[in-house]
Parts: sequence; C-alpha cells; structure tokens
Amino acid sequence: MTDAVGSIDMPDADDEAPESKKKARKGGKRGKKGPLGRLALFYRQIVAELRKVVWPTRSQLTTYTTVVIVFVVVMIGLVTVLDTGFARVTKYVFG
Repeated sequence: MTDAVGSIDMPDADDEAPESKKKARKGGKRGKKGPLGRLALFYRQIVAELRKVVWPTRSQLTTYTTVVIVFVVVMIGLVTVLDTGFARVTKYVFG
C-alpha cells in the first residue's frame, strides 16, 4: 500500500536511524525549560495557530452576522408563540 510520500511497508531511509546515533531525551522540549519558558512556548504556539486562521472578509462577516441575527429573531418568535400557546392551554386546563 502506498501513499503520496512512499510505501507504508518500506519507510524512508531518513526515518530509520540507528539507535546509537539518537540521543535519549528525558523530558523532551519541556524538560529543560522552566515555567516562564513553557509559558513563552505556549504563547508562541497560540500566535502561530492564529496566523494559520483564514479570517473572513468584511462582506462575509456581514453576511454571517445577518444570518445569525435573523435566525435568533425567528427562534425568539417561535419560542414566544409556543410559550403563549402553552400558557393559554395551562390557563384553560387549570382555570
């Protein structure tokens, strides 16, 4: 079975390095950093992820906002009608 990179059964030569060449790490990247270093790493990762976001254009944002407001108004109307109907039924049943 193959994928875009190569065969799954036969990994790339770079992927398999002899164990003698690899260094064993105890804590990974976080093992050598203090709390402030970890906080800085976390902040850098947040900024990196936000740069990947595809932000909507002004027209898309206006469209999305309008759709949400119209949906909320329709739902408010539906709940109001149901609430009024249930209130009248309850008043009729219990007097």
